[in-house]
Amino acid sequence: MAFKLTINHKQETVDVPGDTPLLWVLRDVVGLKGTKYGCGIGMCGACTVHQNGSPIRACLTPVSAVTGPITTIEGLSATGTHPVQLAWAELDVPQCGYCQAGQMMSAAALLVTHPKPTDAQIDGAMAGNLCRCGTYLRIRAAIHKAAAATPAKAPATTASAGAPLKPATAAANK
Repeated sequence: MAFKLTINHKQETVDVPGDTPLLWVLRDVVGLKGTKYGCGIGMCGACTVHQNGSPIRACLTPVSAVTGPITTIEGLSATGTHPVQLAWAELDVPQCGYCQAGQMMSAAALLVTHPKPTDAQIDGAMAGNLCRCGTYLRIRAAIHKAAAATPAKAPATTASAGAPLKPATAAANK
């Protein structure tokens, strides 16, 4: 079945079964390899992308449930200059780096709703993102650094930082 998606501000038409996870559409059909497969059950956060500005788990989201624009790590900034990306690099956050795309996507969503987050807000928003290398303190420091470098904006109403992430479902999006 053909699905029309907006991914990183670009229109894409994909011909896949409706129950195909968004993760595999992004990686195998569209060719965006930044979003990673971690656990396949939405528990690790490696596959986090934004739908309508809110973080979702691409491994759990069927393509048929996508109802708005998708942003992947490649779309966060075409030049790698998003404040979160810059802070991650400056503070050497990644160790192995595998989970970091999902970490950065969750952090970017947090900064939209909480431009100057507290440690508790950071910990709550990032709780669903696992880092096997244990770089959590560097992640928190990088989020604070990115927040300091990000001009304050009015909070968006689409992201709910700290709320548990859920897969997008057709019923939830009606």
